[in-house]
Amino acid sequence: MAGVVVSQRIDARPERVWAVLADLEHHPSWMLDARSVVVTSPMRRGVGTTMEVVTRIGPFRTTDVMMVTGWEEGRSIRVAHRGLVTGEGQLSIFPEGTSSLVSWVESLRFPWWVGGGVTAWVARPILRRVWAKNLQTLAELLAFEPRGPLLDEGGDTFPGVP
Repeated sequence: MAGVVVSQRIDARPERVWAVLADLEHHPSWMLDARSVVVTSPMRRGVGTTMEVVTRIGPFRTTDVMMVTGWEEGRSIRVAHRGLVTGEGQLSIFPEGTSSLVSWVESLRFPWWVGGGVTAWVARPILRRVWAKNLQTLAELLAFEPRGPLLDEGGDTFPGVP
């Protein structure tokens, strides 16, 4: 099992950070390993939301099938991974005045036929680096225009960010 914990202090209010985390379909804008997110359930947020995430790390690519199993509005999102790699993950926000601490915890299991525990042991430091970089990218995204709306390259407000 690959257990990974990363965190990042973000210079943005928790509600602003939450708006980006809760916008599941736009996670590829800050998750460098997530190529696309397709929500496969009628609901777009909350417990029971299902999605398929095309993930790529180096030459490895998979479709991660996920279900939201926990949703504490403004605080945390928990998912179950049900694809090739199984396990659980959670993104949490801890308010720190006008800033936020974002924590990302993952516990993943690799199937025996791709190396199981050996693959998990090799993957752990790689995943830690990738996810730490994702949180750094999230922090940079939120720091772009800390007092006004975030803008995409076309000048439109970034979806889901107040």
